[in-house]
Formats: sequence, C-alpha cells, structure tokens
Amino acid sequence: MQVGFVLKRLGVFFIIVWAAASVNFILPRATGENPIRQKILQEAASGGYLMKDMDAIVEQYTKEFGLDRQIWIQYLDYLWDLAKFDLGKSITNYPTEVSEIIALSIPWTIGLLTVALVFAFLIGTIFGALLGWERAPKWVRIFVPPLFVFSSIPYYLLGLVVLYFFAFKNPWFPLGGAYGVMTFPENTLSFWLEVLKHALLPGMSMVLAIVGFQALGMRAMMITTQGEDYMILGEAKGLGRLTLFFQYAVRNAMLPQITTFALSLGHVASGAVLVEIVFSYPGLGDVLYQSVMGFDFFVVQGVVFILVLGVAISTLLLDLFLPLLDPRIISQKN
Repeated sequence: MQVGFVLKRLGVFFIIVWAAASVNFILPRATGENPIRQKILQEAASGGYLMKDMDAIVEQYTKEFGLDRQIWIQYLDYLWDLAKFDLGKSITNYPTEVSEIIALSIPWTIGLLTVALVFAFLIGTIFGALLGWERAPKWVRIFVPPLFVFSSIPYYLLGLVVLYFFAFKNPWFPLGGAYGVMTFPENTLSFWLEVLKHALLPGMSMVLAIVGFQALGMRAMMITTQGEDYMILGEAKGLGRLTLFFQYAVRNAMLPQITTFALSLGHVASGAVLVEIVFSYPGLGDVLYQSVMGFDFFVVQGVVFILVLGVAISTLLLDLFLPLLDPRIISQKN
C-alpha cells in the first residue's frame, strides 16, 4: 500500500474529526443558554422550592466548568482536552468524569451495534445475491422482497412496532433494559443468557431496518455482474454453479457493497441511538437522552463526539482495508 495514499486518508480523517469537534462545540453555545442555570432551575422546580442565592451558585459553578472565559479560550481548551481524551465533568453527576459515564455505557452500544450490523450485512448480502442471481430458488423471490419495506421505516418506529407485538401484546420478550431489575450483573451463563434475551428485540429492529437496504444494494451489483466478460468466460469453461456464484459473481459484487455499507455507518449509528432510547437500553443512546433531558451540557458533547469519532475510525479502517482486497482502488484515486 502506498504511503501517500495512507497519509492522505489520515489527513482526511483528522480534518473530519476536527470539523465535527468544532461543530459539537459551537452548536450548544449558539443557543445562548447557560446550562448551569438551566440545570439548577430544573432541580429547584423538581424540588418545589427556589434556591437562595441562586445567582451566586450559578456563578461559582460557571467558573468551575470554565464557562466564564472568552469563547475562543474555551474553544482552544476544548480542543486540547479532546486531544488528551478529557471530555470534562458531568453537570448532573458532578464531579464524575464524562469519560467514566461513557465507559460504562459504550460496551452495551458496541455489543448491540456490532452483532446487529454483522447479522444484517451477512443476511442482506446473501439474500440480495440470491435475488439477483437468475438461477436462484423461487422461494427467494417470494420471501426476500417484503424485507425491502422495512428498510424504509425509521429505526425507532420499527422498534416500537416490534416492542408492541413481541413484548406488550405477546409478552415473549422483556419490555426494555439490558437485564432484569432484580438481576445482579455477574459473569455467569444465566446472566449472559438474560442479557441476550433483552438484546434480541432491539437487535431485531435494527437488523430488519438494515437488511433490506443491504439486500437491495447487493441485488443491483449482482445483476451488473451477470453480463461481465469473466462471467461469460467462467460459463464457457463449464464451471459449476456454486463456483460461478461465489468466486465470480459474489466476490466482485462485494466491494461496492462494503463501500456502501461504510457510507451508511453514520445513519446506522444514529439509528442505534434511537433504538436504545425506545428500549431503555443502557447504551450511549440512553445516556444521551437522559443528558439532554437533564441539561447535562458536557455529557451531550462527549457522547456526540464519541459517536462521530467511532464512525470516522470505522470509515478510515475500511478505506485502508479495501485496497488490500482490490489494489486497483489506489490507482483509480491517484
């Protein structure tokens, strides 16, 4: 792999991260609201009383969080802290670090998102390849097309439908959470089986929403490969159906499919956040929702930045990995 290609990809990656961090810094401050004051007012309202010397309290905490400094100084400090992976302190759970809150929730999001993406990609790719293959069984053309409908439904709406039919109307699965209320987390088989049971519905809603889109893209690429010279040559050699299907058609249709999948990571990640909110799943989505409702300024910034950073890193790795599969990509981009 050429060094210039890698450096160019890394440069684009850092520009994207810097731009996302800048937008993440500017947007919350564009409202002109003081998050400290909003949080204290919320706490006072929930307690049914008004704090004495509230202005002095707001001033003290504003100074503590560095919000009293000039905006450009705040921006430089913000970028420097991000470079050290310091996301600040939570307003609601002061003095808990934002990184600690994210560290507790991010494994749930990564686990749910990874499993759902892998299953959706594999199922969608296989079904799409069969649907675009003229020699595929007839049942594929009957069973697969209805999955395309789900790809047009927003994640959270599909999650609500799945939740209603499989947890509320028919109580086969839990209504939400990552495990039972009375369950204590421990490294035992029974605990992990309970975690799996709670993750099935949110995972199912994500798979149903993604699999149709993946199948549709793979079908289009499979149809494109049908008339290629290498397919005609393979048929002329008398190669078997499985060899033609996997080694010639699917193998060449996979690269654009992987690229399309990488471009959709941002949409998938944002959809996963909404699914976690619907199912009260203790991942980044639930943390983000609770932080927005609680005016937790720095936690919202931290979660959004982590989501953007995760998508950017995934895209970078995929961008560096694709030339290993097809070296022609580098020559086309140079």
